[in-house]
Amino acid sequence: MLRHVLLMGLVLIAWRSHAEGLSADRLGVIYNRDDRLSTDIAQFYAAQRHIPASNLIGLSVPARATIDRDELKRLRNEMLNKLPTDVQSLLLVWSRPYAVECMSVTTAFAAGYQPGFCEPGCGRTTLNPLFDSDGWLPADTTGWLPAMLLPSADEALARAVIGRGIKADGSEPLGTAYLVRTGDTSRNVRAAGYADGVALLSNRLRIVEARTPVTAPVIDILAYFTGVAHVDELSRLKFRPGAVADHLTSFGGQLEGSAQMSALEWLRQGATASYGSVSEPCNLPGKFPNPAVFLDHYRRGGTLLEAYWKSVAMPGQGLFIGEPLARPYDSPR
Repeated sequence: MLRHVLLMGLVLIAWRSHAEGLSADRLGVIYNRDDRLSTDIAQFYAAQRHIPASNLIGLSVPARATIDRDELKRLRNEMLNKLPTDVQSLLLVWSRPYAVECMSVTTAFAAGYQPGFCEPGCGRTTLNPLFDSDGWLPADTTGWLPAMLLPSADEALARAVIGRGIKADGSEPLGTAYLVRTGDTSRNVRAAGYADGVALLSNRLRIVEARTPVTAPVIDILAYFTGVAHVDELSRLKFRPGAVADHLTSFGGQLEGSAQMSALEWLRQGATASYGSVSEPCNLPGKFPNPAVFLDHYRRGGTLLEAYWKSVAMPGQGLFIGEPLARPYDSPR
């Protein structure tokens, strides 16, 4: 009898976690109605992911790398006026803009422009109330609509990223999470927490601590976290569907025209999502994904958007890109 009660309790916990998780009917898909590729990819995504028609909202978005806070306010107010009340998160479907002044467009659409998110520059910025939290009802509990950007300028790439996310669902992959140490002292700061991640998660998934240079092919990647301006081994990396990868550097979120490697290169190589900053954050680890927190929530059955957003303590300058609904693990373990 006691065993039956315990099992019922675990079922209820798992059901509650899933019920409060991100699903297609709680995702708003926002696109640029003035751009054919943005419109086509948004409609394709909605069809593939069974997004309700009421959740698709077209806006007249300036096709510039950066917009200002007044333009954001106009766009965000129009979006909020049209968005169904049960939507909890957003997918922005365009390649430009990726920044709102010094904020990332994903955090700006999530919470609105606030100076504390980015204007301290190298200092501490506004904290994420969703960091390492349970459940996923952010609009109801915090007023935020956490967002991810699906770059649409390269139609083939956008469709491929969508396909990877769908293929990942429920796949229970046996891939490896790579925590990579580099010789770049200022960008290697996340390595200080790698041992804690291994201790927390090594009984739930395979984790490898690696060092650069990485000279041999790596073929089973579920996650790849490193710290460097340019990832020399990129062409030797092969990602599983649903994999994430990012590199701690100053301008990885600038999707074009940067002297540093763009986060977009991870998607081109086969990752399903990535992250990078759009303005100088300096090397505060809290402004970048925490590998242990991400892997913990992803392995417990969170979607890619949920797990990634929960892993960044100060997301104001950080751009999330990829396919938000990928969920490789259906049940917590």
